[in-house]
Amino acid sequence: MKQTLLQEKYPILDLEIPKVETTLDSVGAIIGYLKNCIEAHPVARYIATFDHYDHTASLDDGEIAETILAAQNIVFCFGTKLPSAHVMAVRPRSIGVTEIADRFIISFMEAPMPMANQAMEEWVKTIPDKQDD
Repeated sequence: MKQTLLQEKYPILDLEIPKVETTLDSVGAIIGYLKNCIEAHPVARYIATFDHYDHTASLDDGEIAETILAAQNIVFCFGTKLPSAHVMAVRPRSIGVTEIADRFIISFMEAPMPMANQAMEEWVKTIPDKQDD
């Protein structure tokens, strides 16, 4: 996984997965896999799936990079405590799945909760599941 700062503010983790390295063959299949991971987690709660590509494509002035073939977010929450209204600004969590010609790009913003980061990293790192022959 690679960590970057988006717009010099947002700590982003992403993993580029060549299509030949996973048995999951579409954004929808990866979202389904992540939904299963979320539902199996003792704390995480699935909220929704958002098709960002379809949304942006439906806008009169929507712009999508030519290389992007599909893009969806899976939205979920790890919230175990609600100590103040301010924590609402960093919840819920989301993992983005983008398809380009030869790979999938999985990305999410680093959470202020180590348990959440660990779970999201583990889920994403298991997507490349093909063994070398």
